[in-house]
Amino acid sequence: LAKYPEIKTLMAPDPHLKWIVSGMVLVQFLACYLVKDLSWKWIFFWAYAFGGCINHSLTLAIHDISHNVAFGNKQARWNRWFAVFANLPIDSASFKKYHIDHHRYLGGDSLDVDIPTDFEGWFFCTPLRKLVWLVLQPLFYSLRPLYVNPKAITQMEIFNALAQLSVDLIIYYLWGLKPITYLIAGTILCMGLHPISGHFIAEHYMFLKGYETYSYYGPLNWLTFNVGYHMEHHDFPSIPGCRLPMVKKIAAEYYDNLPQHQSWIRVLWDFVFDDTLGPYSRVKRLCKLAKES
Repeated sequence: LAKYPEIKTLMAPDPHLKWIVSGMVLVQFLACYLVKDLSWKWIFFWAYAFGGCINHSLTLAIHDISHNVAFGNKQARWNRWFAVFANLPIDSASFKKYHIDHHRYLGGDSLDVDIPTDFEGWFFCTPLRKLVWLVLQPLFYSLRPLYVNPKAITQMEIFNALAQLSVDLIIYYLWGLKPITYLIAGTILCMGLHPISGHFIAEHYMFLKGYETYSYYGPLNWLTFNVGYHMEHHDFPSIPGCRLPMVKKIAAEYYDNLPQHQSWIRVLWDFVFDDTLGPYSRVKRLCKLAKES
């Protein structure tokens, strides 16, 4: 920032995010109508190939929204309400309260729930077991926080669950079980063994000793709100994903020479078949709990 103060001008809400996300949510509701009469095999095919991609993209939109980039820091509550709306097709749980800890205590033992547990590192240590672990990633991401760092349920989380349940009941009443299966299967399948889910491994697993955060600048960023610009994101989490490429362009000498990934599919392949990689391949550190102001 001292060298490139113009980066501060990028720390502003993304005026297009709310419209893009709203369009994606509406597309999923339209898809629910279109799949209601399909055979089950096509339900799962479209859940993996299409609906799951949108749902995974929406999770990364919610990731951006958790940093208040949809309406700005002065409208924090609007960001939270909008995240509930973006979450309707996903049927997922709370995100923001744990993700802020991930930024504040990156790699922090018992604080950053992105770190796999000792059991995960011990058990999922062979290629076949690591493959199973990738398939089950949605399960671990959902349940790990409850074991590692349980937090009290908030009113917003209760409203989120009630909103999801209400929408699911409406969809079921209108079009039956298949659209509900399409949405839930898409979330589970696309956050498991899927090219987009390579970002889970690419971001912080230590492929090279001494480097715990990596960026990826490939085409899948178009579907994931530039989450591949992950070094840039951790440096400036208040900058929307749409402007992270500008950070790299402005301060290129700080990023161009860092290790980076060329392919999320290659990341998944290497993770499974490289004996030096596994759930243990994360930096874990002791962090002092910060006092809330």
